[in-house]
Amino acid sequence: MRGSDVEDYTSFVRARSAALFRTALLLTGEPHTADDLVQSTLERVYRHWRRVRSAEVPEAYARRILVNLANDRWRRQRSHPEAPLHDDTGGERVDPYKGVDMRDELMRTLQTLPANMRTVLVLRYFEELSDTEIAGLMNTSASTVRSQASRGLAKLRSTVGRNTHHTPSGGAI
Repeated sequence: MRGSDVEDYTSFVRARSAALFRTALLLTGEPHTADDLVQSTLERVYRHWRRVRSAEVPEAYARRILVNLANDRWRRQRSHPEAPLHDDTGGERVDPYKGVDMRDELMRTLQTLPANMRTVLVLRYFEELSDTEIAGLMNTSASTVRSQASRGLAKLRSTVGRNTHHTPSGGAI
């Protein structure tokens, strides 16, 4: 890479790595995995920097690499799933941080959705991309994007909040 290419790449990384990390975190649900995913994405972007730089929207090129890597990771995990640890302390208490718990539940539920459905929801609601842009990234039609979004939202709505526990006094935890 030439000196000017290194400067351009460095500027791109500084400007876009936080947005790429946010997308990776939403796709994976785990900060360490998201870091690895962003690192792998930026490594591929570096190897193909001239092609990325000449793209109409370099960030979209990088985001597509990120989405493809996340989907590859998800496919590999399906054959070797991880089992989460559960906290079975058994003590009931009123939780003043119900919003934090609901966000956590939403993130966990998001991770249970199929990869394409999860990707559509993340790109639509967190990256604020249009159906056409998402369809281009995922190499599918806009109508498929809309149906995946609709089904994904329905699954999230049916699951999130359903598992709310109540204390004997009626307070939610």
